[in-house]
Amino acid sequence: MGDQPVILGFDPGRQKCGLAVMGVDRRLYYHEVVTADGAIATIRSLRQQLPISLLVMGDQTSSKAWKRRLNEELGEPLRVVMVDERHSSLEARDRYWQMYPPTGLTRLVPEGMRTPPRSIDDIVAILLIERYLHRLTA
Repeated sequence: MGDQPVILGFDPGRQKCGLAVMGVDRRLYYHEVVTADGAIATIRSLRQQLPISLLVMGDQTSSKAWKRRLNEELGEPLRVVMVDERHSSLEARDRYWQMYPPTGLTRLVPEGMRTPPRSIDDIVAILLIERYLHRLTA
């Protein structure tokens, strides 16, 4: 990875949050769904491990409260950019199946009827970073 700055994607929620770290070259370094209570500690840990230059966050569910909380609790300030989050959950469901192709009988279920077997908030965080990067190059 070197010292290339990376972007932290954050899909905030009341119960759980999606986190992802991606380089500007769109290489994915990390993604995980964490509890809302553990999100700040995980972000701190990621900042110690990776050269995070920016946090990209969805603009919907409790985002204003989360932005305030991040500023108060992270200590060293982190630049936060809000990104349009509309339709990201549907898009994340499709992306999940691209990242983890169905196996066994799940392959026979029509794509629109498949439900990912786990939370996909981390994939939403990946999409938020991609939307931000797309906005920069558009």
